[in-house]
Amino acid sequence: MEDSNELIQRKSWWDRNWKWFVPTGCLSIIVLIGLFIAGVFFGVTSMMTESDVYKDSMIAVKNNKIIIEKLGNPVETDGMISGSISTSNNAGNCNLQVPLKGPKGKGTLFIIANKQGKWKYEQLSVYIEKTQEEIDLLQK
Repeated sequence: MEDSNELIQRKSWWDRNWKWFVPTGCLSIIVLIGLFIAGVFFGVTSMMTESDVYKDSMIAVKNNKIIIEKLGNPVETDGMISGSISTSNNAGNCNLQVPLKGPKGKGTLFIIANKQGKWKYEQLSVYIEKTQEEIDLLQK
């Protein structure tokens, strides 16, 4: 008697496994793209928050009595920083908007500065949402 197994054709690996491989492969690609975008976002955000111009500006905000009176204490960042920082060697420019919050309200810190050796601020002000006033941190 002949072996009947010779008549049965074995399916290839792809024919047997495509139903789980295709969705898993697509999901993996989507997850990798998402991780890449998140990495770029957090890298750029950390670059902004680690800059000297940002740190100095936040110190000025936290030490300003008028801002503490309007927003309360502590004053913290509230959300995503927007804008740009560009530095090359000993020169650069900065244009940032930093959302702020405190127990009494919200505001936005505006930073415009140029660097030629050290940062020179063109604008450093806080806009208070509740009272719609702008507090200039460059005035003495």
